[in-house]
Amino acid sequence: MTVLILTSEQDVTADLAVVELNTRGIPVLRLDPAELPGSVEVSGEFAHGTFHGHLSVAGRVVSMGGLRSIWVRRPGTPAARARAASPWLTEEASQALYGMLRCTDARWMNHPDAARQARHKPWQLWLARTCGLPVPATLITTFPRVAREFAERYPDLVVKPVSGAHPGDDGLAVPTTRVRPGEDYRDVAHGPTLLQRRIRKAADIRLTCVGDRMFAARAADDNDAGDGVVDVRFHRDAGPWRPVPVPRRIADAVHAYLTRSGLAYGAFDFAEDADGMWWFLECNQSGQFGFVEIETGQPIGRAVAEWLAGEPFGPPGPGDGEEGVSVCPAP
Repeated sequence: MTVLILTSEQDVTADLAVVELNTRGIPVLRLDPAELPGSVEVSGEFAHGTFHGHLSVAGRVVSMGGLRSIWVRRPGTPAARARAASPWLTEEASQALYGMLRCTDARWMNHPDAARQARHKPWQLWLARTCGLPVPATLITTFPRVAREFAERYPDLVVKPVSGAHPGDDGLAVPTTRVRPGEDYRDVAHGPTLLQRRIRKAADIRLTCVGDRMFAARAADDNDAGDGVVDVRFHRDAGPWRPVPVPRRIADAVHAYLTRSGLAYGAFDFAEDADGMWWFLECNQSGQFGFVEIETGQPIGRAVAEWLAGEPFGPPGPGDGEEGVSVCPAP
């Protein structure tokens, strides 16, 4: 049985799990939908009440019926590198690939339907609060008057994109930034604007969840936001990251979040205040974990590989520290 990983060729985060799978002799097929058609090919036959599908990557052919799991890590846009690339071809390639993969019995990390819903920031904030996670007061609006009234109630605000695009997404990513004093908020009329009460951070928390396992890491925040940018994702010198335990209340709430969202993997970002409270900021359903594993030694790649394989790999070896790891109760 083969593990299918949908991601770009250069993805260090995926490499960490691939190494673990290769070490244990578990077949892995790495596929970037951007190469379909081209070095990636698909075929599926629906006849006599059955479905038989196949994938080919650089000449290696794998039966879709032999897939044990599918990791939607960071795939490219289908047909993006095709010779005759077009929006029509992208839609055709996407329908063919993901439509046929949905016909398999493979486990998903994460299922496309769950992943699509999980990307919506307003829904994230609602679900987090519903599950018991502390959420800063937030407003999403195109009304300048409403924004001004919100600022009167919460004078210290940050502004961030509703879409929450990753810093690597050129032209789409905008860092979380403090709102300037005296802002008149006229510009919110040009597009939906997310305003949020700023948490005076003592630290940033990244909580990486793989199935029922949680890996928490903490980086003390010494950024005084002199340039207005308070987004840890845009500070490459952030850290060092250190493993920390997950408070029971947070673990229970995050478990409820993952269960209700249908996610097998999630990278949660929290802001820890001076009182030690973890404030929910967002959950990236395909967030990177490589930088956390490298700095903390937490075996996140191994945990992902175990989930994809559907079996434990035995006791952790030397260097596979488990500090800062929590196990969620079964639903």
